[in-house]
Amino acid sequence: MSIGPEPDISSPIHPTALVDPNAELGTNVTIGPYSIIESDVIIGNDTHVGNHVTICSGTTIGESCSIFHNCSIGEIPQDLKFTGENTVTRIGNNTTVREYVTINRGTKALGETIVGSHCLLMAYVHVAHDCILGNHVILSNMATMGGHVTIGDWASLGGGVLIHQFCRIGEHVFVGAGFKVTQDVPPFILAANEPLSFGGINRVGLKRRGFSSEDKKIIKEIYTIYFRSGSNRNQALEKIESELEPSNYRDRILEFIRSSERGII
Repeated sequence: MSIGPEPDISSPIHPTALVDPNAELGTNVTIGPYSIIESDVIIGNDTHVGNHVTICSGTTIGESCSIFHNCSIGEIPQDLKFTGENTVTRIGNNTTVREYVTINRGTKALGETIVGSHCLLMAYVHVAHDCILGNHVILSNMATMGGHVTIGDWASLGGGVLIHQFCRIGEHVFVGAGFKVTQDVPPFILAANEPLSFGGINRVGLKRRGFSSEDKKIIKEIYTIYFRSGSNRNQALEKIESELEPSNYRDRILEFIRSSERGII
């Protein structure tokens, strides 16, 4: 006896997926088995969502993203100050989110959690409420951050890195695997050891991204004064400003250090 047509398992949206009619899906979006897409979700063109993924209300995902299986995107924060306010999660274009990643939406303190474009979040990464990730950020397996963390463009974190809430990691930084970040990490450097400390400029990463020898020389001179001159930090900042020619790198580094609220590693 016939009980109706067989489900079309080749459909871009698997018949076992639950997609709220108020969700907005672009063209060529695919949704895998047993995934749940709640209302007030926007998913851009050519994005793939795997199986057993939950994408919660208030989430916007850009174009050409890949969300692998068993991820939780836009769930409420693990924060006792959260009282049910309307907040959001935003993910840019061309970002890959691997298995079992969790990304929580913001609280009233900031209102949003942002992951930029061209990012790679490897398996078991946790992005907490009100975090801001720039573009081209790489978070290796099990990297975990507390709330209100900011990570600059092109930063890379090794596996198992733990980041204390409210810390900032500058652009083009590399943090070695397994270390704890409890203070701000200024731009363009390699950070390692316990406690976390300056390990030189991120020479390999900067070379890969087209920084010239002159660029790297300027950055190295700045950090040699700041970390290696034997001066206290305030004296080092004065030396950098008085002895080195003004440059984009000098000014960006000085601004980052002087605006730090948690201190510099």
